[in-house]
Amino acid sequence: MRKDKKTIFKRVAQVVISSLVALSIIGVLVFVTQGRDMPVLDTHGTIANQQRDLILLTFGLGLLVVIPVLVMLFSIAWRYRAGNKKAKYQPEFDGHLGLEALWWGIPCIIIIVLAIITYVSTHALDPYKSIESKTEALKVQVISLEWKWLFIYPDKGVATLNYLNIPEDTPIDMTITSDAPMNSFWVPALAGQVYSMTGMSTKLHLMADTVGSYKGTSANISGEGFADMRFTVNSMTSDNFSKWVIEAANSKNALSKDSYAQLAKQSKNDGEKTYMLMNNGLYNEIVMKYMSHQAADKPADTKIDTTETHQMDHMDHDMSGMDM
Repeated sequence: MRKDKKTIFKRVAQVVISSLVALSIIGVLVFVTQGRDMPVLDTHGTIANQQRDLILLTFGLGLLVVIPVLVMLFSIAWRYRAGNKKAKYQPEFDGHLGLEALWWGIPCIIIIVLAIITYVSTHALDPYKSIESKTEALKVQVISLEWKWLFIYPDKGVATLNYLNIPEDTPIDMTITSDAPMNSFWVPALAGQVYSMTGMSTKLHLMADTVGSYKGTSANISGEGFADMRFTVNSMTSDNFSKWVIEAANSKNALSKDSYAQLAKQSKNDGEKTYMLMNNGLYNEIVMKYMSHQAADKPADTKIDTTETHQMDHMDHDMSGMDM
């Protein structure tokens, strides 16, 4: 009788201790993440909201497999431990159709569901796909340098360094290239990442649904100044954005071919700057100079034929479309 009581006490103690350990781990995780900025989950954009929902959905589907497996693991280990003499040893127990259907059927169903979700979301969240809106899209050209980000508004005649101002609820049509080592443009709260590469012009569409400031970063290691290669995306009302464009167009800093040559030199922690754009063909010139000599001889204002790099663009698109 005493042995039975001791056994029951041990079992209860083990359950209590295991529960306390699990709660302690959860408590530590909550404490560590409390008040932390998690833009991948705290999203404020049409595209990022869909990506967040996709992350949570796939995570939840994964738990449908992980949790039962962990429960079975500890249950089986406890039931068939060496000290449990009541457990039946059945090495020949197999072929149970119900159990076979259970542990093969559920994972297969989840994999099929994930395959469907992947197919649908890959097309729905295509970085090259324009965002449907009644508001006309704002064109922005993005150039990654060492180690800074240059943003050009070709239709507004202005440019910015290490910050990007956009109007809220307005689709942003971005073309992205590099005049330095390969990099990756990423604003976690607004959209997924897309690579920037020399001689290529990749695309990304995003739209902020609220007024606010969101952190952007380089998501690809590109050298000594990589860690400080950050920028800020400021979403503002349409009126405030229009006022800012007027002020920026009268900036004392002029972005010409010569001033860009100085800007493109390797440097760190340049801060934020605003420019009056003097060369509307600057982005095209940067893309063209890494192409063939024949392409480089084209006039600066020649429209880039994206079919020349179509195949490579979509290789990059496939790599970056689902990054978050």
